[in-house]
Amino acid sequence: MAEVVNSPEASAGCFTESGLPIGPKPDVTYPIHIIYCGNCGLPTEYCEFYPDFEKCKAWLEKALPDTFAERFAIDPNAEAEDDKKHQKRGGKGLVKPKKKEEGPKKICVSLSMRGRKKLTVITGLKSYGIDLKVAAKFFGTKFACGSSVTGDDEIVIQGDVKDDLFDILPEKWSEIDEDNIEDLGEVKR
Repeated sequence: MAEVVNSPEASAGCFTESGLPIGPKPDVTYPIHIIYCGNCGLPTEYCEFYPDFEKCKAWLEKALPDTFAERFAIDPNAEAEDDKKHQKRGGKGLVKPKKKEEGPKKICVSLSMRGRKKLTVITGLKSYGIDLKVAAKFFGTKFACGSSVTGDDEIVIQGDVKDDLFDILPEKWSEIDEDNIEDLGEVKR
């Protein structure tokens, strides 16, 4: 441990063995007052590292407008520089594809074989805004068999229930017209 000397000569310009000055710093007023954020609980100078920094910023602007103005002084030249930057932190992110409004909505029903078992495959229910998980559960209980969502817009039902679907689909979902259900026959998967 470094030995600290409490004499006036020591505090004027002396240092400890590790090289640190002894006593208070001349440019700091004591006691030091630290302002803590009401949103995150961190000292306000560390709020920018908090995940919800915008709420911290709003709290600081509302509770301590002087500190906010001092810390986040808005410079008109800085805004012009931000406009020049195209890419934000983390990249451009995922852009959701726009929904394509294709002509008439079609539901395709086909049979497929898996070994010696037959499967009924339904596609196109998503274009009517039908939740595929709910529809798969409905088919499973209606036909007392396994039914699952296997693709983006595909439901597979175990067994040959293709003929029953032409009657059940318009009954359950009134927006589906029987003329919009297309039979593709047997298809290899």
